[in-house]
Amino acid sequence: MNLRKGGRLKFGSRPIDPDEIMIDAENLPRFDTSQFEGRLARPISKRVFLAVGGIGALLFFIFSWQVYALQVKEGEGYKEISETHSLSREVVFAERGLITDRNGARLAWNEPGKEPYPDRLYIKVSGLAHLLGHISYPKRDKRGNYYETSFSGRDGAERSFDGILAGKNGLKLEETDAKGKQVSESEIVPPENGREVRLSVDSRVQAKLYELIRARALAAPFTGGAGVIMDVRTGEILALTSYPEYDPEVISFGKDTTAIRKYFSDPGTPLLNRAIAGLYTPGSIVKPYVAIGALEEGVISPEKQILSTGSISIPNPYDPKKPSIFKDWREQGWMNMRLALAYSSNVYFFEIGGGFETQPGLGIERLNSYANMFGFGKVTGIDLTPESEEEGLVPNPRWKAEVSPEDPWRIGDTYNTSIGQYGFLVTPVQAARAVSAIANGGKLLLPTIKKWEQILPPEGERLPVLEDNLKIIREGMRAVVTEPRGTGGGLNISGVKVAAKSGTAEIGISKAKVNSWITGFFPYDNPRYAFAVVMERGSRENIVGATFVTKGLLEWMVLNTPEYLK
Repeated sequence: MNLRKGGRLKFGSRPIDPDEIMIDAENLPRFDTSQFEGRLARPISKRVFLAVGGIGALLFFIFSWQVYALQVKEGEGYKEISETHSLSREVVFAERGLITDRNGARLAWNEPGKEPYPDRLYIKVSGLAHLLGHISYPKRDKRGNYYETSFSGRDGAERSFDGILAGKNGLKLEETDAKGKQVSESEIVPPENGREVRLSVDSRVQAKLYELIRARALAAPFTGGAGVIMDVRTGEILALTSYPEYDPEVISFGKDTTAIRKYFSDPGTPLLNRAIAGLYTPGSIVKPYVAIGALEEGVISPEKQILSTGSISIPNPYDPKKPSIFKDWREQGWMNMRLALAYSSNVYFFEIGGGFETQPGLGIERLNSYANMFGFGKVTGIDLTPESEEEGLVPNPRWKAEVSPEDPWRIGDTYNTSIGQYGFLVTPVQAARAVSAIANGGKLLLPTIKKWEQILPPEGERLPVLEDNLKIIREGMRAVVTEPRGTGGGLNISGVKVAAKSGTAEIGISKAKVNSWITGFFPYDNPRYAFAVVMERGSRENIVGATFVTKGLLEWMVLNTPEYLK
């Protein structure tokens, strides 16, 4: 179409048909009408502009009024608050979990104190300090700011189960005025309190065992003592105590510096947990393990008899006129293995340990092997501050070469090792664990102070020893108690059958001091618990020691806790 100025058609052009202006509906483009395609735009009405403008004006008025109120009308008040009030983040201390015994009795708990965290309190019953341990409290600097915001277990169960007991601190915002007065507070993160730990010990049995050890130590005297009772099926510790001990609250609070200094300077070493870290010459309590080795290796049959006339003598290579004499503690006569255990014959174990004349011996290497098999010379892995546990020592030529390089290993060293002397060192918990393996048929268990929560007990390490041989040892240990000349006759009491092995270990060059030992298990016919008690450094003239303590405990248990004796 051609137009000229004025809007008229050019000459010769044809008129426009209506169908050229109005397109057929079928030929319309496919507009998306929901997106306003194909629609004619309309101008915004003036009423919309007026409405939007009005709303904007109203908002501007409101904001202006607020600014006026904050800066002019109430400005001085807010200025004073900003200058005198402060906002701080404060710790909300989590409560430490309870520690209870196997029956649910509280051993360690919390009570409100003067600080923003609770005080940690402990049961006022003697004998539990080393088992429970102690804690350190949160600490702050001179300005009152906390640089340590948590309770930390420092020893015993408090340390071993710190991850369960500790919980997790919370956080709050606190507003204070210029005078330090709290204006408001709000909790941002709530604290998560620690969980309860139930121990396997019976606090009644433990307290009684400690009481008896303490009384005997003061009466004899002995410088200290320790006792362990262990479940031979699960490894659970029923009692574990050490004398002397300390007050956990005194150590935890740290305020009584005089008492704390005395703990550290006391020659009785009350901070030492003798049950797991006390190293003692064991004496004759190792004889059952020498006997097992001799049976397993075919060194001797259980019925073969050896004569003890009170000593044996071997040639001295350096002076033939002065033979080396190794004494029994008394003349024993003829005895087989069961009687040798019952009478604790040194001569019998000299011969099967080191050999003598026609009787072959285990020798020091095999002796070491069987001692190690039953857990001597290595830590037990008990879950009670394991970093504090001592591993002890089974003497051997390599050890002697280190401590005395100019003195070779001699047959006499093997003899003395066979009866638990020389450099032999064990802990009470090792002794209890080893004898439990005799009682339960050859399973070396992991001792635990935590109540076993599973249905099935742990299998433990199955030792490569024959049940028939273990049975002979158990019979010999029962004879210790029942034989007229048995060394553990004091444990032949009514109410429970006991199997045991006593030991009197000489200490030092003068041998004027001894460690008094007793180990064993009960009930004999269906073993449930193994025990080990040691009384430390008493006079060799005193004959009342560990066996007397254990007798007193078992007689008490018959009356007060018979459930453990069935």
